[in-house]
Amino acid sequence: MPKKDSVLVVCTNRKAYHEFFIEDTLEAGLELLGAEVKSIRQKELSLEGAFVRIENGQAYVYNMHVKPYKFNSLVELDATRPRRLLLNKKEIRKLAAKADVKGYALVPVEVYFKKGWAKIQLAVAKGKHLFDKREALKKRDLNREMEKGFKNKIRF
Repeated sequence: MPKKDSVLVVCTNRKAYHEFFIEDTLEAGLELLGAEVKSIRQKELSLEGAFVRIENGQAYVYNMHVKPYKFNSLVELDATRPRRLLLNKKEIRKLAAKADVKGYALVPVEVYFKKGWAKIQLAVAKGKHLFDKREALKKRDLNREMEKGFKNKIRF
């Protein structure tokens, strides 16, 4: 019997869904050093303000804050250092082509563990304008009100 992939979601960038239209997603591995894996397993990280940039044929995630592991006595690493993403050349070229279009950005959406390996989900995203954000909030509020109405009718 084949074993299903066990996925443990550690951190989600909810603000990315508010700030951007998510067009396409891609999974990448994370190159971590020292006790960063232990810190991530304890959910001591933040994706707020993080972004992906492609330089010299390699993809890096910037501003991903990983709190230093408190029991680490060896090497003290910078919490927001650039971390290399593990992608093959074809995937990097594809991401670079999509990110070069004006108005598009590469945004990390989620960090999780899959089969024991730290993974990050990247999104090719287009920035929202202020009126788009307001419209999304209105739709969300209307849906919430409708759900409340349906729940109240079911009870009676």
